[in-house]
Amino acid sequence: MNAAAVLGNRSELIERFKGNPRLPLMLGGAALAAAIAVGVLWSRSPDYKVLYSNLSERDGGAVIASLQQMNVPYKFAEGGGAVMVPADKVHEMRLRLASQGLPKSGNAGMELMDNQKFGISQFAEQVNYQRGLEGELARSIESIAAVQSARVHLAIPKPTLFVRERQKPTASIVLTLHPGRAIDEGQVAAISHLVSSSVPELTPKSISIVDQHGNLLSGNGSNERMLDATQLKYVQTLERTYVQRVESILAPIVGQGNVKAQVTADVDFNIVEHTDESFKPNQDPTRAAIRSQQTSESNQQGGSPVGGVPGALSNQPPLQAAAPVVTQQPGQQGQQGQPGQQGQAGQQAQGQQAGTANTQAALAGAQSGPSSNRRDSTTNFELDRTVRHVQQAPGGIRRLSVAVVVNHRQVAGANGKITSEPLTAAQLAQIENLAKEAMGFSPARGDSLNVVNSPFTSGEEIKPELPLWKQPEMIELAKTAAQYLLLALLALFVWFKVARPILRKYTAPPLPPPAENNTAESVLLPVEEQLPDPEVLRLTAKYESDLALVRDAAQRDPRLVASVIKNWMSSDER
Repeated sequence: MNAAAVLGNRSELIERFKGNPRLPLMLGGAALAAAIAVGVLWSRSPDYKVLYSNLSERDGGAVIASLQQMNVPYKFAEGGGAVMVPADKVHEMRLRLASQGLPKSGNAGMELMDNQKFGISQFAEQVNYQRGLEGELARSIESIAAVQSARVHLAIPKPTLFVRERQKPTASIVLTLHPGRAIDEGQVAAISHLVSSSVPELTPKSISIVDQHGNLLSGNGSNERMLDATQLKYVQTLERTYVQRVESILAPIVGQGNVKAQVTADVDFNIVEHTDESFKPNQDPTRAAIRSQQTSESNQQGGSPVGGVPGALSNQPPLQAAAPVVTQQPGQQGQQGQPGQQGQAGQQAQGQQAGTANTQAALAGAQSGPSSNRRDSTTNFELDRTVRHVQQAPGGIRRLSVAVVVNHRQVAGANGKITSEPLTAAQLAQIENLAKEAMGFSPARGDSLNVVNSPFTSGEEIKPELPLWKQPEMIELAKTAAQYLLLALLALFVWFKVARPILRKYTAPPLPPPAENNTAESVLLPVEEQLPDPEVLRLTAKYESDLALVRDAAQRDPRLVASVIKNWMSSDER
């Protein structure tokens, strides 16, 4: 009974297919659309990128478990060395996994100090602190754009009370740079100062920085006398500035693009310190400033200084002083008896003569007797002194060499044809003077300028045109067309080899029933006498509705109807 029921349902389904010819067409179209959609989705499979690489087995398992919980597709790279996820979810997954503390085998920071066990030894605590400090420094270095990963090793000696046995800490840093990236001297110096500022008593000279290729990035003072990237960049900027100044001053005269200049600058990067101390010659003492003055004076007259051999002979009292004797002149004796004014005048004259005699006697005694006179004078004047300390900053220009090339002048001929002719001597002299002013020409410095007038040639390299089939745009277009052509061929194969035979098998028209004797009679009966069959009426109504739908579809989309008729005709021919 079950088998008969199944066969009955199957025959009923087949009859429904036969009664509705549009249903197989709809099913075939749906199958074709599904095949095309599958092909498009297959061709547009998401691009996978590396989420994490070089993971340990424990971290890899934790990452995969977390991805499965978040329903994120993933796959492994060749060899299982990396976990890959869709490209548009790489950054989101990294942030989500980082919030979960994955992967755990990265640089451990100060979180190591959060889970300290009770009773831990001082040595273990010091090791954990050093590991945490190294991890934090590595994270800070990895925040630089050019650095992909970093490892920091600190050598911190034990503290000691003996000054002679004290050792300063040192550090070693290994940098892994992003592919195609480079790090300059300024960034290396920044990393050195970052690490030295985080560790007590650590100096930048005690830090060694190495990249993933084994190149020593920190010079440790060995290349202080060499040019670094900053100095080379300064020279290039200086030369480019002079080129722009020369070309901008000459472009309005000869035209844009008709002048080319090149500058070579000899820059002095030496740091010079100079100290001078000079003294001016002696000035006029009356105008000079006196710093200090000292005068000593000693005078002694009469008496002989104490001297000789000590004893009775040398220890004698001074001689008795004798007054000088004044004798009268003969003429003065006769005048003593005269009265009046003559007597007074005589007395005055005697007094003057006595004073003169006494003075002469004293002078004579002084000349003949012992006398001592001494005078010392010391004067110190201020001296003129000049002390000059000059420090010359690096970056001074020692010499400039400038070369300028000027194109020939374009002149329109009588026939309208443009020709080129060289510049005159006056024009070249004018250009040379302008170039000297623009570059700041200095003969004392030894600058040189060379101006050449020559026709310019086209520097464009003629490249052979690539054939059409070698052009990158055509190659990409061919790849895209091949993909869609492959999908179309697959859809046609499914339609003609699978779907169409099945539809033909189940939609074949039923065989006509055997002819009966009353068939002709029923046909020959008048229409009024024929009884209407309900099934016929239903099929007729369905046919009319289907015909109306087909007409409506033909009016709305004639191309679709034409395509369907064409397919029917091709199937009938086969």
